[in-house]
Amino acid sequence: MNDPKAHLHHYLTNAREALLWKLEGLGEYDIRRPLTPTGTNLLGLVKHLTCVTADYFGTVFDRPFPDPQPWFDPNGEPNADMWATPDESRDHLTDLYRRVCDHADTTIRELDLDTTGRVPWWPAETAHVTLHQILVHMIDETNRHAGHADIIRELIDGAAGMRQDGDNLPSQDPAWWTAHHDTIEQAAHRAAAQ
Repeated sequence: MNDPKAHLHHYLTNAREALLWKLEGLGEYDIRRPLTPTGTNLLGLVKHLTCVTADYFGTVFDRPFPDPQPWFDPNGEPNADMWATPDESRDHLTDLYRRVCDHADTTIRELDLDTTGRVPWWPAETAHVTLHQILVHMIDETNRHAGHADIIRELIDGAAGMRQDGDNLPSQDPAWWTAHHDTIEQAAHRAAAQ
């Protein structure tokens, strides 16, 4: 792939797909339940990335996403974009994320990498950006949260890997993984005892 923009877009698309598959096959409770002290949960990660994708590829380049996203109300609940209320359905939030991604993809296709925009929530000295910078930023942001989703999903049901087929992990049976886990646990104990 010789086109830098297409190359960056490819990595962003892969990260989006990795995030969404982490919800597949799980019930409502499992996609919503917090598995960290700060409340990190699978559907909340999708909701959060919906917001930031809409803002970085929409607001920053004066191409606002048409649907309101009230989760960033300065007078509202802090972190409201990081979890789904009972009336926010999985289908609604994943569909909204896909539509936001389509909107972002249009911005990516239609603008050159050196097109400038402004991030109004960043400090003035760094607020002026290019599409190239925002693509890199959003690859980083999306992969970071896809990594969170990897861990959350593995804690729920043991499913691991970048994609549903888990093709980026060694092909081993459950007994091997148990032994591998035990080896690491023993090494941690030995290191702590030194």
